[in-house]
Amino acid sequence: MNAFERQKKIYIDGASGIISPIPVDASLLEQKALKAMSPKAAAYIGGGAGHGTTMVQNRAAFDRWRIIPRMLRDVSVRDTSIELLGRKLPYPLLLSPIGVLEMVHPEADLGVAKAAAALGVPYIFSNQASVPMEECAAAMGTQPRWFQLYWSKSDELVASFVQRAEKSGCEAIVVTLDTTLLGWRTQDLDLAYLPFLYGLGIAQYTSDPVFRKLLDEPDASPAPQPKITFDAIRTLLSAIRHYPGSFWQNTKSGYPRKAVKKFVDIYTRPSLTWENLSFLRSITKLPILLKGILHPDDALKAYDYGLDGIVISNHGGRQVDGAVGTLDMLPAIAEALQQRMPILIDSGVRGGADIFKALALGATAVCVGRPYVYGLTLGGSEGVREVLSNYLADFDLTMALAGCRSVDEIGKNALWRV
Repeated sequence: MNAFERQKKIYIDGASGIISPIPVDASLLEQKALKAMSPKAAAYIGGGAGHGTTMVQNRAAFDRWRIIPRMLRDVSVRDTSIELLGRKLPYPLLLSPIGVLEMVHPEADLGVAKAAAALGVPYIFSNQASVPMEECAAAMGTQPRWFQLYWSKSDELVASFVQRAEKSGCEAIVVTLDTTLLGWRTQDLDLAYLPFLYGLGIAQYTSDPVFRKLLDEPDASPAPQPKITFDAIRTLLSAIRHYPGSFWQNTKSGYPRKAVKKFVDIYTRPSLTWENLSFLRSITKLPILLKGILHPDDALKAYDYGLDGIVISNHGGRQVDGAVGTLDMLPAIAEALQQRMPILIDSGVRGGADIFKALALGATAVCVGRPYVYGLTLGGSEGVREVLSNYLADFDLTMALAGCRSVDEIGKNALWRV
């Protein structure tokens, strides 16, 4: 993504009166997208835990570092590529997994997959997707994709998800560790809204043979019967519409309601420990990365347990209010690991300069989350592609103006902490 060519296109289009509906400015993009969403979608996508202080710290952490541009270096030819887990990638950027994308656009995960494939950016399929991984994989051809795993109470289901990911051509498994319980998400709680209860965001489950088999098992913990209200009926109808198969078959079978309840029953596993990781290692040869690492000791433990990489993440500030910003922890984690495994980072990335700063502080690559969802909201797959193109052009330009010709030349000496 040559920065000059990207800029030139935007300006030439503008001379013809063509201005994109996708704002380039990160703040304007967020404001416009959240306004275009339903209140429930805006709360789920844009909200954080508690007072939202972790979201604030994610941005503040990036602002604490300043880039020191160097002059009179020939940067006419630049190389933005990296090597990650044995594959050469054109950019040090991946797409973080974000679930329930059908809340913001009907193309959902499929639109993101197409945009990522067009740019060669790896897409980490969400465990809470609105479209089964097989469909997204088919749309991506040979382009790189990974799979995010939420470790449920059923190891058989975990194994099934991993096997499906392998068959779908996923090149790594990313285990999200920080969501064994849902955080105290005040915006969702004020609306009393959890999309999964409506059958949204559980397409990986309802398309899975092991999960569907679980629906035929006797219910060991009957759910309390909801009050029969118009909203309760509407919730049930939503679950029926989102379950695979015809509306009338789903109504007669009762599977949609069973699926929602089963998902709620087995989704989280607070008892998960380091010892459980050996099971995952035994069922797949794919690289395994741990997402949610924020402490150097946990990073070292990941290495000691034979994992293949980590993702420094606080879930975009959605899990623990008052947690540390991810970039604040990157230098200490990089120092502890000494390049023994890849380090990825997400949460708070809002432009090319942020990517540059993360790489300078020791990250192998950077993951972006909410911004591509904002692009999806405003323009479907093309909107995602436009947001990513802007980020990549911004990174290329930042790298050049800082005096770096390649990612290898980006180091901590390019930054100043304020």
